[in-house]
Amino acid sequence: MTGVLRFNISESVEELKTLLDRQTTIRGWERVQALYLLKKGEVNSITGIAEILGRDISTIFRWFQRYRAAGLEGLLQIQENQGRKPRIPTEVQEVLKERLQNPEAFQSYMDVKTWLEQEYGIVASYKVVHETVRYRLNVRLKSCRPRRSNLR
Repeated sequence: MTGVLRFNISESVEELKTLLDRQTTIRGWERVQALYLLKKGEVNSITGIAEILGRDISTIFRWFQRYRAAGLEGLLQIQENQGRKPRIPTEVQEVLKERLQNPEAFQSYMDVKTWLEQEYGIVASYKVVHETVRYRLNVRLKSCRPRRSNLR
């Protein structure tokens, strides 16, 4: 029979129930719920658990692989993604931040873009340079434009 699980859950039904009540995240709650349903005997296959929890079969299978390998701690450990690396490395951002302390260093974001290309060989778009300088480094380059007085 495909999808039938054959492994031992070392925790008792009562332990899983109390652990289920103590979960603070949805991810943790779902994972403990899967073990609880299996231990209690309400479900005996991965497809049944996947239908109840609304998850893909491969996700449930991966959870149980973690449980077999590392136990309950491994199952409840939530891995955070590292995300995309910044186009301008953090070391270069630190140097750029120091350089931006001098108000005469750069007049525009295009000057920063050109400096990055010449000094570090980093080819970044205007948008990347603007977002890095303005939002990551919290520096505004553009000064206020002179206002035109009302001519009569």
